[in-house]
Amino acid sequence: MPIDPIAAAVIEVMEQVFPKVDELNSAPDARAQMKAMPSLPEVEEVGHVDDRTIPGPAGDLPVRIFRPREAPTNQGSGRLPGVVYLHGGGWVICDLDSHDGACRRIANAIGAVVVSVDYRLAPEHRYPAAVDDAHAAAAWVADHADDLGIDSARLAVAGDSAGGNLAACIALMARDRGGPALAFQLLVYPVIDSTATANDHPSKTENATGYFLTTAQMDWYRAQYLPLDHDGNDPYLSPHVAESLAGLPPACIVTMEMDPLRDEGELYARLLADAGVPVVLHRAEGLFHGCFNMDAVLTGAKEAQGIAFAAMRKVMELE
Repeated sequence: MPIDPIAAAVIEVMEQVFPKVDELNSAPDARAQMKAMPSLPEVEEVGHVDDRTIPGPAGDLPVRIFRPREAPTNQGSGRLPGVVYLHGGGWVICDLDSHDGACRRIANAIGAVVVSVDYRLAPEHRYPAAVDDAHAAAAWVADHADDLGIDSARLAVAGDSAGGNLAACIALMARDRGGPALAFQLLVYPVIDSTATANDHPSKTENATGYFLTTAQMDWYRAQYLPLDHDGNDPYLSPHVAESLAGLPPACIVTMEMDPLRDEGELYARLLADAGVPVVLHRAEGLFHGCFNMDAVLTGAKEAQGIAFAAMRKVMELE
């Protein structure tokens, strides 16, 4: 279907302020431009927000912990579900602040404690720095579940774009390394394929330009994250190449019709289902990469959120 007319107008505005990373060709410049962007005035109230650091593989790792405005009424034990959230930004840009609103929304919608992770960024820290940080953070949350008021049997991972990649990859890591036990994975327009044939997916051509994220920009992000001369053929980088996907936690994967990453996300959903993993796949028609949290202006984004959060609540026994 054609792009949603409101979405088209949003893209026009975003392209005026969001860094065109392949043209800047500088990660520090892109981050500086991100910081200079006007902040959104809307801040969803939550019960509590706490910034702290936790031990990481290469030193202290900043995290931001959100508690929901209202706890679910059926939590007799007083312990809430937990969500480890990994922000998007091509493994290069964005941080705790850029995805603060997204984490607040999840905390309230799920009634969960959300731990947002400020993992190391590329190209200063190439693969596997980010995924190692993400896995360490998930393990820390599981180990400190009692202190955080989290039910360790209901710990999920979630992320968007490159963060969706990290969430998918640490679900594999957790299975392969014996923990932490994960109950769910929410992957919002995830980067799945970083192999040499990543651009063979039809959506990389169909949506190469004109819809905010371009295929050329995705190539640039990938080049910053991958170690030099790495072919991307590693399951903790390109999870679809894993020898087996059996035994992974139930998933919800959200894709956008006008997104270069659409097809690889939908491929991963099919592969998970083939491996016996329960999957909810939702494609938001007429929408573009990066708009999942724009529910205030895009009806399709609000619908996508509703489907994703309902899938998470169901698996985590909240409805």
